[in-house]
Amino acid sequence: MFEQCGETELKTLLAIDPGDSISGVARKINENRETIRRAVNRLEEAGYVQYDAGLSVVDDAVREAGLAFLAAAAGVSPPTISEAYVLPQFAGMEFAYTAIDAVYIWTQGGYQVARDETDYPLFIAVRKSDLADWERFFEQFGLPTTQQRQPSDEIPGPLQIVLEPRAQIDAKMVDGRPVISRSETVAFAREHYATFESALDILDRMYDDIETEADYHTTPASP
Repeated sequence: MFEQCGETELKTLLAIDPGDSISGVARKINENRETIRRAVNRLEEAGYVQYDAGLSVVDDAVREAGLAFLAAAAGVSPPTISEAYVLPQFAGMEFAYTAIDAVYIWTQGGYQVARDETDYPLFIAVRKSDLADWERFFEQFGLPTTQQRQPSDEIPGPLQIVLEPRAQIDAKMVDGRPVISRSETVAFAREHYATFESALDILDRMYDDIETEADYHTTPASP
């Protein structure tokens, strides 16, 4: 019974949405596919998950108990920044990274701005109808939620979750993370051009099918 209860198995169990593939779960929790395949095999053998045209959890009570254990553990060891990025995958609700995080994800980590390890907001778009559930979800882990970024001296720790309520979520998947579309990300960066000028240049060079109108590279004046 106990050999199936390691960290990888717990994260795998919590990350599974019905129909997920092994590769999809691995991307969600930023793990090696082979590592997750072995974890799934152990969980399947123990009867916790099954594979039938995709993965599913056999008994939601086990998943709920795993989430409760993780929440209790957060009271002893608060989530790190990297762990905070994984947590939304365990909520069982639709979401998409937005704002600064959308730029960060679409540039594949190539552009990070206006935050550091002492003041790190995560920007997440959620369905308006799920807003209260998201607030309760993050409260379990001691993470404050807000709809506007708060000054760091008003937050008890380095992390805050900035929730953006929307009527619906239309997420694109990038390296296992749901994120708003590139076009919306570019529009956000243009709106805040002074901050994201160089990010627009990165996006312009990374993707041939979008036009950012980036002016980061200046043309030398004629002699």
